[in-house]
Amino acid sequence: MSRVALLSNPRSTGNRALLPRVRDYCATHPDVFHYEVEHVSQIAAAMCTIARIRPKVLVINGGDGTVQAALTELHGGRHFGDTPPPVAVLPNGKTNLIALDLGAQGDPLHALERVVELAKADLAPHIVERELIALTSGANETRPVLGMFLGGAGLADSILYCRHKLYPLGLPNGLCHFLTALAVLFSSLFGIRAAFLPPRPAPVRISLVRDGQLSGRFSLLIVTTLEKLLLGGRTQPGRGRMKLMAVDQSPWALLRMVRETLLGRFGRQRVEGVHMEQGDLIRIEGERSNVILDGELFLADRDHPIVLRTTPPVPFLKLAA
Repeated sequence: MSRVALLSNPRSTGNRALLPRVRDYCATHPDVFHYEVEHVSQIAAAMCTIARIRPKVLVINGGDGTVQAALTELHGGRHFGDTPPPVAVLPNGKTNLIALDLGAQGDPLHALERVVELAKADLAPHIVERELIALTSGANETRPVLGMFLGGAGLADSILYCRHKLYPLGLPNGLCHFLTALAVLFSSLFGIRAAFLPPRPAPVRISLVRDGQLSGRFSLLIVTTLEKLLLGGRTQPGRGRMKLMAVDQSPWALLRMVRETLLGRFGRQRVEGVHMEQGDLIRIEGERSNVILDGELFLADRDHPIVLRTTPPVPFLKLAA
Protein backbone atom coordinates (compact mmCIF):
# COMPACT_ATOMS: atom_id res chain seq x y z
CA MET A 1 0.00 0.00 0.00
CA SER A 2 1.30 3.47 -0.92
CA ARG A 3 1.23 5.74 2.10
CA VAL A 4 2.56 8.73 0.15
CA ALA A 5 1.47 10.04 -3.26
CA LEU A 6 4.02 12.29 -4.96
CA LEU A 7 2.92 14.60 -7.77
CA SER A 8 5.88 15.97 -9.76
CA ASN A 9 6.14 18.56 -12.49
CA PRO A 10 9.26 17.73 -14.58
CA ARG A 11 9.07 21.19 -16.20
CA SER A 12 9.70 22.92 -12.90
CA THR A 13 13.13 24.57 -13.02
CA GLY A 14 14.27 22.88 -9.82
CA ASN A 15 13.34 19.43 -11.14
CA ARG A 16 15.88 19.54 -13.94
CA ALA A 17 18.52 18.43 -11.46
CA LEU A 18 16.31 16.96 -8.75
CA LEU A 19 13.96 14.64 -10.63
CA PRO A 20 16.50 11.86 -11.42
CA ARG A 21 17.24 11.62 -7.68
CA VAL A 22 13.53 11.57 -6.87
CA ARG A 23 12.91 8.81 -9.42
CA ASP A 24 15.73 6.72 -7.95
CA TYR A 25 14.34 7.23 -4.44
CA CYS A 26 10.81 6.23 -5.45
CA ALA A 27 12.09 3.14 -7.26
CA THR A 28 13.45 1.81 -3.95
CA HIS A 29 10.48 2.90 -1.81
CA PRO A 30 7.30 1.07 -2.86
CA ASP A 31 5.27 3.02 -0.29
CA VAL A 32 5.63 6.11 -2.53
CA PHE A 33 3.33 6.39 -5.54
CA HIS A 34 4.98 8.78 -8.03
CA TYR A 35 2.91 10.51 -10.71
CA GLU A 36 4.50 12.97 -13.16
CA VAL A 37 2.66 15.64 -15.16
CA GLU A 38 4.13 17.88 -17.82
CA HIS A 39 1.22 20.32 -18.03
CA VAL A 40 -1.40 21.61 -15.61
CA SER A 41 -4.12 20.17 -17.87
CA GLN A 42 -2.95 16.71 -16.75
CA ILE A 43 -3.42 17.38 -13.03
CA ALA A 44 -7.13 16.43 -13.08
CA ALA A 45 -6.27 12.96 -14.41
CA ALA A 46 -3.44 12.72 -11.88
CA MET A 47 -5.79 13.47 -8.97
CA CYS A 48 -8.34 10.96 -10.25
CA THR A 49 -5.67 8.23 -10.27
CA ILE A 50 -4.15 9.26 -6.92
CA ALA A 51 -7.60 9.20 -5.28
CA ARG A 52 -7.90 5.49 -6.07
CA ILE A 53 -4.95 4.59 -3.85
CA ARG A 54 -6.18 6.73 -0.90
CA PRO A 55 -2.76 7.95 0.28
CA LYS A 56 -2.18 9.25 3.81
CA VAL A 57 -0.51 12.37 2.40
CA LEU A 58 -0.14 14.07 -0.97
CA VAL A 59 3.26 15.61 -1.74
CA ILE A 60 3.62 18.26 -4.43
CA ASN A 61 7.00 18.56 -6.14
CA GLY A 62 7.06 21.72 -8.25
CA GLY A 63 6.93 25.49 -8.07
CA ASP A 64 4.22 27.64 -6.52
CA GLY A 65 2.26 27.54 -9.78
CA THR A 66 2.17 23.75 -9.68
CA VAL A 67 1.00 23.87 -6.06
CA GLN A 68 -1.74 26.37 -6.96
CA ALA A 69 -3.00 24.20 -9.85
CA ALA A 70 -2.91 21.06 -7.70
CA LEU A 71 -4.81 22.70 -4.83
CA THR A 72 -7.44 23.99 -7.25
CA GLU A 73 -8.00 20.51 -8.67
CA LEU A 74 -7.70 18.71 -5.34
CA HIS A 75 -10.48 20.74 -3.72
CA GLY A 76 -12.43 21.92 -6.76
CA GLY A 77 -12.52 18.50 -8.42
CA ARG A 78 -13.57 16.77 -5.18
CA HIS A 79 -11.78 13.57 -6.19
CA PHE A 80 -11.46 12.64 -2.50
CA GLY A 81 -14.95 13.74 -1.50
CA ASP A 82 -15.03 15.52 1.85
CA THR A 83 -11.78 13.99 3.14
CA PRO A 84 -8.82 15.10 0.98
CA PRO A 85 -5.41 14.00 2.27
CA PRO A 86 -3.13 16.55 3.92
CA VAL A 87 -0.76 18.23 1.49
CA ALA A 88 3.01 18.55 1.88
CA VAL A 89 5.04 20.82 -0.39
CA LEU A 90 8.67 20.21 -1.30
CA PRO A 91 10.91 23.31 -1.38
CA ASN A 92 11.39 23.15 -5.14
CA GLY A 93 10.58 26.46 -6.83
CA LYS A 94 11.86 29.97 -7.37
CA THR A 95 10.10 31.47 -4.36
CA ASN A 96 8.96 28.47 -2.24
CA LEU A 97 6.62 30.66 -0.17
CA ILE A 98 4.14 27.87 0.53
CA ALA A 99 6.85 25.32 1.30
CA LEU A 100 8.57 27.80 3.62
CA ASP A 101 5.34 28.47 5.51
CA LEU A 102 4.94 24.73 6.05
CA GLY A 103 8.48 24.31 7.38
CA ALA A 104 10.03 22.68 4.30
CA GLN A 105 13.51 24.04 3.64
CA GLY A 106 16.80 22.82 2.20
CA ASP A 107 17.18 19.75 0.02
CA PRO A 108 13.77 18.72 -1.44
CA LEU A 109 14.72 15.05 -1.32
CA HIS A 110 15.43 15.30 2.41
CA ALA A 111 12.00 16.88 2.82
CA LEU A 112 10.45 13.95 0.93
CA GLU A 113 12.30 11.49 3.19
CA ARG A 114 10.89 13.35 6.20
CA VAL A 115 7.33 13.03 4.82
CA VAL A 116 7.76 9.29 4.21
CA GLU A 117 9.04 8.84 7.75
CA LEU A 118 6.12 10.80 9.25
CA ALA A 119 3.61 8.79 7.18
CA LYS A 120 4.66 5.61 8.98
CA ALA A 121 3.00 6.85 12.16
CA ASP A 122 0.08 9.02 13.24
CA LEU A 123 0.13 12.26 11.23
CA ALA A 124 -2.24 14.12 13.54
CA PRO A 125 0.49 15.95 15.55
CA HIS A 126 1.92 17.33 12.30
CA ILE A 127 -1.31 18.45 10.62
CA VAL A 128 -2.00 22.18 10.38
CA GLU A 129 -5.01 23.84 8.81
CA ARG A 130 -4.86 26.73 6.38
CA GLU A 131 -7.61 28.56 4.58
CA LEU A 132 -7.08 29.02 0.85
CA ILE A 133 -7.77 32.08 -1.28
CA ALA A 134 -10.53 31.44 -3.83
CA LEU A 135 -10.13 33.85 -6.77
CA THR A 136 -12.93 34.59 -9.21
CA SER A 137 -13.04 37.19 -11.97
CA GLY A 138 -15.82 38.74 -14.01
CA ALA A 139 -13.83 37.70 -17.07
CA ASN A 140 -13.78 34.06 -15.95
CA GLU A 141 -16.97 32.55 -14.54
CA THR A 142 -15.57 29.04 -14.19
CA ARG A 143 -14.85 27.50 -10.79
CA PRO A 144 -12.57 29.55 -8.50
CA VAL A 145 -8.79 29.29 -8.71
CA LEU A 146 -7.31 28.40 -5.32
CA GLY A 147 -4.02 29.52 -3.85
CA MET A 148 -2.35 30.92 -0.74
CA PHE A 149 -0.36 33.98 -1.85
CA LEU A 150 -1.47 36.81 -4.12
CA GLY A 151 0.79 39.63 -5.26
CA GLY A 152 -0.62 42.71 -6.97
CA ALA A 153 0.17 46.29 -7.99
CA GLY A 154 3.93 46.96 -7.99
CA LEU A 155 4.73 43.55 -6.53
CA ALA A 156 3.10 41.75 -9.46
CA ASP A 157 4.96 44.03 -11.89
CA SER A 158 8.21 43.25 -10.06
CA ILE A 159 7.54 39.49 -10.21
CA LEU A 160 6.94 39.75 -13.96
CA TYR A 161 10.08 41.91 -14.34
CA CYS A 162 12.13 39.28 -12.50
CA ARG A 163 10.53 36.45 -14.47
CA HIS A 164 11.01 37.99 -17.94
CA LYS A 165 14.16 40.12 -17.51
CA LEU A 166 16.37 38.35 -14.96
CA TYR A 167 15.52 34.63 -14.81
CA PRO A 168 16.41 34.17 -18.52
CA LEU A 169 19.96 35.37 -17.70
CA GLY A 170 20.54 32.14 -15.78
CA LEU A 171 21.45 33.92 -12.53
CA PRO A 172 20.80 32.25 -9.15
CA ASN A 173 17.26 32.80 -7.90
CA GLY A 174 18.42 34.66 -4.80
CA LEU A 175 20.49 37.07 -6.88
CA CYS A 176 17.56 37.69 -9.23
CA HIS A 177 15.33 38.53 -6.27
CA PHE A 178 17.98 40.85 -4.79
CA LEU A 179 18.49 42.69 -8.09
CA THR A 180 14.73 43.06 -8.50
CA ALA A 181 14.45 44.57 -5.02
CA LEU A 182 17.25 47.00 -5.84
CA ALA A 183 15.58 47.99 -9.12
CA VAL A 184 12.26 48.59 -7.36
CA LEU A 185 13.91 50.67 -4.63
CA PHE A 186 15.98 52.67 -7.16
CA SER A 187 13.03 53.50 -9.40
CA SER A 188 10.88 54.40 -6.38
CA LEU A 189 13.49 56.65 -4.76
CA PHE A 190 14.51 58.54 -7.89
CA GLY A 191 11.32 58.30 -9.96
CA ILE A 192 13.26 57.06 -12.98
CA ARG A 193 11.34 55.11 -15.64
CA ALA A 194 13.21 53.01 -18.18
CA ALA A 195 12.82 49.76 -20.11
CA PHE A 196 15.37 48.04 -17.86
CA LEU A 197 13.44 48.95 -14.68
CA PRO A 198 10.05 47.72 -13.38
CA PRO A 199 7.11 49.83 -14.65
CA ARG A 200 5.18 52.28 -12.52
CA PRO A 201 2.25 50.50 -10.81
CA ALA A 202 -1.22 51.18 -12.23
CA PRO A 203 -3.87 52.67 -9.93
CA VAL A 204 -5.85 50.08 -8.03
CA ARG A 205 -8.81 50.11 -5.65
CA ILE A 206 -9.06 47.49 -2.94
CA SER A 207 -12.37 46.96 -1.15
CA LEU A 208 -12.53 44.90 2.00
CA VAL A 209 -16.24 44.20 1.99
CA ARG A 210 -17.66 45.22 5.37
CA ASP A 211 -14.23 46.57 6.38
CA GLY A 212 -13.61 49.67 4.20
CA GLN A 213 -11.43 50.26 1.15
CA LEU A 214 -8.04 51.51 -0.05
CA SER A 215 -7.33 53.38 -3.28
CA GLY A 216 -4.15 54.56 -4.97
CA ARG A 217 -0.85 53.32 -6.35
CA PHE A 218 0.96 50.73 -4.26
CA SER A 219 4.55 49.49 -4.43
CA LEU A 220 3.45 46.23 -2.84
CA LEU A 221 0.09 44.52 -2.58
CA ILE A 222 -0.10 41.16 -0.83
CA VAL A 223 -3.10 39.05 0.10
CA THR A 224 -2.31 35.78 1.81
CA THR A 225 -3.50 33.09 4.17
CA LEU A 226 0.10 32.11 4.96
CA GLU A 227 1.56 32.88 8.37
CA LYS A 228 4.81 34.22 6.92
CA LEU A 229 5.09 37.26 4.66
CA LEU A 230 7.90 38.28 2.37
CA LEU A 231 10.93 39.91 4.02
CA GLY A 232 10.59 37.77 7.12
CA GLY A 233 7.42 39.40 8.45
CA ARG A 234 4.56 37.45 9.96
CA THR A 235 0.83 37.97 9.66
CA GLN A 236 -1.41 38.55 12.63
CA PRO A 237 -3.68 35.64 13.64
CA GLY A 238 -7.21 35.84 12.29
CA ARG A 239 -8.87 32.55 11.46
CA GLY A 240 -11.03 32.55 8.37
CA ARG A 241 -9.75 35.93 7.20
CA MET A 242 -7.24 36.86 4.51
CA LYS A 243 -4.34 39.07 5.49
CA LEU A 244 -3.75 42.10 3.28
CA MET A 245 -0.68 44.32 3.12
CA ALA A 246 -0.40 47.34 0.83
CA VAL A 247 2.56 49.74 0.71
CA ASP A 248 1.99 53.20 -0.78
CA GLN A 249 3.87 54.08 -3.97
CA SER A 250 6.17 56.38 -2.01
CA PRO A 251 9.93 56.10 -1.45
CA TRP A 252 9.45 57.02 2.22
CA ALA A 253 6.83 54.33 2.82
CA LEU A 254 9.10 51.79 1.15
CA LEU A 255 12.12 52.91 3.20
CA ARG A 256 10.12 52.78 6.43
CA MET A 257 9.07 49.22 5.58
CA VAL A 258 12.70 48.25 4.83
CA ARG A 259 13.84 49.86 8.10
CA GLU A 260 11.29 47.95 10.15
CA THR A 261 12.25 44.75 8.36
CA LEU A 262 15.96 45.20 9.09
CA LEU A 263 15.15 45.88 12.75
CA GLY A 264 13.04 42.72 12.89
CA ARG A 265 9.90 44.67 13.80
CA PHE A 266 7.97 44.45 10.54
CA GLY A 267 4.41 43.27 11.05
CA ARG A 268 4.43 43.96 14.80
CA GLN A 269 3.30 47.59 14.72
CA ARG A 270 1.74 50.09 12.34
CA VAL A 271 4.01 51.90 9.89
CA GLU A 272 3.00 55.09 8.08
CA GLY A 273 2.25 54.31 4.44
CA VAL A 274 1.95 50.57 5.13
CA HIS A 275 -1.61 49.23 5.38
CA MET A 276 -2.20 45.94 7.20
CA GLU A 277 -5.80 44.71 7.07
CA GLN A 278 -7.82 41.50 7.29
CA GLY A 279 -11.00 40.46 5.54
CA ASP A 280 -12.99 37.45 4.36
CA LEU A 281 -14.09 39.10 1.09
CA ILE A 282 -11.77 41.36 -0.92
CA ARG A 283 -12.46 43.05 -4.25
CA ILE A 284 -9.65 44.40 -6.46
CA GLU A 285 -10.26 46.81 -9.34
CA GLY A 286 -7.73 48.67 -11.47
CA GLU A 287 -6.65 49.94 -14.86
CA ARG A 288 -5.58 46.53 -16.18
CA SER A 289 -3.51 46.00 -13.07
CA ASN A 290 -1.57 42.72 -12.83
CA VAL A 291 -2.43 40.25 -10.09
CA ILE A 292 -0.52 36.99 -9.57
CA LEU A 293 -1.91 34.12 -7.47
CA ASP A 294 0.80 31.55 -6.77
CA GLY A 295 2.41 32.05 -10.18
CA GLU A 296 -0.75 32.45 -12.33
CA LEU A 297 -1.38 35.87 -13.86
CA PHE A 298 -4.74 37.66 -13.81
CA LEU A 299 -5.83 41.17 -14.79
CA ALA A 300 -7.96 43.39 -12.59
CA ASP A 301 -9.89 46.20 -14.28
CA ARG A 302 -13.08 48.14 -13.67
CA ASP A 303 -15.26 45.97 -15.89
CA HIS A 304 -13.84 42.69 -14.59
CA PRO A 305 -12.83 43.08 -10.93
CA ILE A 306 -11.14 40.26 -9.09
CA VAL A 307 -12.95 38.91 -6.04
CA LEU A 308 -11.16 36.97 -3.30
CA ARG A 309 -12.84 34.78 -0.70
CA THR A 310 -11.51 32.34 1.86
CA THR A 311 -12.28 28.62 1.77
CA PRO A 312 -13.01 26.41 4.78
CA PRO A 313 -9.80 25.17 6.44
CA VAL A 314 -7.91 22.44 4.58
CA PRO A 315 -5.21 20.15 6.00
CA PHE A 316 -1.50 20.50 5.33
CA LEU A 317 1.51 18.60 6.66
CA LYS A 318 3.98 20.78 8.54
CA LEU A 319 7.50 19.38 8.43
CA ALA A 320 9.15 21.60 11.03
CA ALA A 321 8.72 20.76 14.69
